[in-house]
Amino acid sequence: MTSLYDEPLISGFERACEKYPDHPAIIYIGERISYKELKELIDRFATALHKLGVKKNDKVMLYIPNCPQFLIGYFGAQKIGAIPVPVSPIYTPHEISYLINDSGAETVLCQDTNFRYIEEVFPKTCLKRAIVTNLVDLLPWYKKVIGAMFDKVPHGEVKRRSNIYSFTKVIHDNPPQPPQVNIIPREDLCYILYTGGTTGFPKGCPSTHSGMVSFVEEVRDLWKNHISEGNDVFVMVNPLFHQLAQGIILGAVLTKGNAAILVPFPQVDGILEDIERNKATLFLGAPTLYRMILENDRLKFYNLSSLKYCWSGGDVLPSEIYNRWKQKFGLPIRQIYGSTEVGFVTVSPLESEPVQGSLGFPLPSREVRIVDPDTLEDVSPETPGELLVTSDYIPKQYWNNPDETATAYVELGGKIWYRMKDFVRMDGDGQIYYMDRSADVIKHKGFRVSCSEIEAVLQDHPAVIGACVIGVPDRKVGERIKAVVVLKQDARGVGGTELTRFCRDRLAAYKIPSYIEFRDMLPKSKVGKLLRREIRDEERRKIAKGDKAIKV
Repeated sequence: MTSLYDEPLISGFERACEKYPDHPAIIYIGERISYKELKELIDRFATALHKLGVKKNDKVMLYIPNCPQFLIGYFGAQKIGAIPVPVSPIYTPHEISYLINDSGAETVLCQDTNFRYIEEVFPKTCLKRAIVTNLVDLLPWYKKVIGAMFDKVPHGEVKRRSNIYSFTKVIHDNPPQPPQVNIIPREDLCYILYTGGTTGFPKGCPSTHSGMVSFVEEVRDLWKNHISEGNDVFVMVNPLFHQLAQGIILGAVLTKGNAAILVPFPQVDGILEDIERNKATLFLGAPTLYRMILENDRLKFYNLSSLKYCWSGGDVLPSEIYNRWKQKFGLPIRQIYGSTEVGFVTVSPLESEPVQGSLGFPLPSREVRIVDPDTLEDVSPETPGELLVTSDYIPKQYWNNPDETATAYVELGGKIWYRMKDFVRMDGDGQIYYMDRSADVIKHKGFRVSCSEIEAVLQDHPAVIGACVIGVPDRKVGERIKAVVVLKQDARGVGGTELTRFCRDRLAAYKIPSYIEFRDMLPKSKVGKLLRREIRDEERRKIAKGDKAIKV
């Protein structure tokens, strides 16, 4: 049985290109790229990938920040049936090497500034080729010159070899004539995204084209009477390697002929200038970003009156931020909730004032259950429980990882459900309210951080015998990362500074512990399982009493 969602993900964008060819699709460092121009660049890149030997179902890693090249690589790979693998551009060689080999990526699109990491891991991975770009590659020559004169453009050294290609060269040397590829939307993958794993390694979350199209089209339909076609401007601050950003830029912008301002490096004053200069109407940010804007001492000098709708995602929105923003700008902040595994789950409606604290209503294609986490039996109405989600359109397993799949997915009533590890309640109207999260996950600055991944890195240190990582509540960043560590009896001279340095060499900056505490033992169950929640609850009791953790 087919549905409206059974089409390649790029189809909605290409319809917008036909309808709004001359409208700006991207605004980037003051330059505007029209829908027609963006489509041509995507087709040129798709042709180049094909000529370089990239085939259907091959993986293309995107190791770059928010810039036009990300969207060109994302859609260009999909155009020929390849599978983009977007990852954080600040990942270390330790992280990127694992992700390349786990996904099977043979091609990477990276910046010249992080090419040195790619060069380092090339011999250890399955990579066959790298395409290297600079943030200003698509800007006019005079802006490149000005940027170079004032040292405003970061550059990295790239040693040219036969398997290292220049992004600008492959774009210019290839016509916009990619081969036609038959894509089966419910079977063929449109991406693999990575999120934290319970075993210490990130796990790949694949999505078919239908899986992504299902919630993108539902968002478009829910917002059709509120977000225009061709007249709205969206500020894209959230990283495009996150599904939240991909879902919004497709649902509200690139399928509707609207424009997206791509922000490569979030700086509050720069964001405020973009909103004012371009009369931006749509804005998405993590709670941390909203707090930074509200606390900016130059906020009064910017005119943000063009904003119509604001969304928050990636973490719980504190009522204090919601109230301050509403009082300052007269606009409520609406929430979007979901996960990398299942896409968007709930959104707040635009036709009415959002209920403070509500995550909104489930999307039509997402079926939800709220259950007791131990028995998996449905809880009574208004009672908190663990949220389970399923959909006909989403895969029910992780990429090549049966152990993680067995932990995260459960069969109930003849359906496979994903365990969100978040505790929620549902009111009589069907709106969902967030209550608490699993002790295994930390939300730091909008990032979803796996406790087990950091624990695994710490336990790789030769002096560490055990580690437990928890989130410490913090009003500015959501939670800070704290590690409780047990050292071997004969360990000498190992302290917080040494372990922090060890983590910094192996983890992205946002995963580095802010606090490290040393103990003689960790609490464990009778079968030897780490009781992380005990330490987490203990830390919360300390905070309630006013105790302070020692920062390293």
